[in-house]
Amino acid sequence: MRKRVLIIKMGYSETLDRMLSVTTSLGDVLRTTFILNYYKDWEVDWLVDGRAQQLLEHNKYISKIFAYYPSIGSKLKKNKYDLVINLEKIPEACFLADSLNAKKRIGFSCNGYNANISNYLDYLVGDNRLINICKEHDQKRLNCYCLQEILAKVLNKKWNKEPYILGYNPKTNIMYDIGFNWTTSNKWLNKAWPESYWRKLEELLNGKYSISWQNGLFDIYDYIDWLNSCRLIITADSLGLHICLAIKKRFIALFGPTSHKEIYFYGYGSYILPDSKYKCIPCLKPVCQKKTQCMDLINPQKVMEAIEYEFKTRKSSNRV
Repeated sequence: MRKRVLIIKMGYSETLDRMLSVTTSLGDVLRTTFILNYYKDWEVDWLVDGRAQQLLEHNKYISKIFAYYPSIGSKLKKNKYDLVINLEKIPEACFLADSLNAKKRIGFSCNGYNANISNYLDYLVGDNRLINICKEHDQKRLNCYCLQEILAKVLNKKWNKEPYILGYNPKTNIMYDIGFNWTTSNKWLNKAWPESYWRKLEELLNGKYSISWQNGLFDIYDYIDWLNSCRLIITADSLGLHICLAIKKRFIALFGPTSHKEIYFYGYGSYILPDSKYKCIPCLKPVCQKKTQCMDLINPQKVMEAIEYEFKTRKSSNRV
């Protein structure tokens, strides 16, 4: 009989972030799928928010997907698990993980603490590598390890650059040279590059390349298909970036308030940072008080030059 593991990753909190999500963090759910590489011979259950469920569907390494609802515990408690991996910090997830019939637990836990605590980080126990990065802002800013390296150690595994595993196979062919993945989530509005800069970039490219502006956002499969239809994606630190990594799509990523060091690019892309002397970069904060924000300091000319370099150096990047 195969061993059975439950992965609790709904997207309500990013694994290496102290904040809870105002919207489901779809990208954090997707990039967690690399851990499936360690449990290919196990029966894997996954508890996720319904809005992220499409990212896990059709995945041959997941046996059952459970969409989270408040009383899901009564259903999960009927199962026996060899291992429960809880990567959610919200009290409900921690108390649920602690209550299940499991031989071993890894990740975040409350260990019997009262759920009615004003600061949800105060009750967290478990692996110190995760908890310290979440609690200590300076430690997170100085962190030089990507999520995969950190989680692999938490799971007592050696990370050998195992990739994300996405179950959905895109249905589109290449139709455009460049895709502008220009919007960001409501949680991190200051990740966004100004729309006027995107317009300026389009002007600088001067019709040399076929360009498609982001679409398909109302359905994850449609969004994946759109990303796949572009030869090169220009993107902020967003779900689109992680989908590019999952489908092996070339990209150029624009980073400002968040750290590029927490993301491993698997050789599929490059990044551009602000031309700035701001010592606060990356601030890891969703709101900026400065009149000129760091993303305003990424010059469209520099992005245009990176695009030109990408098309000149990639033999497979023949224009459409």
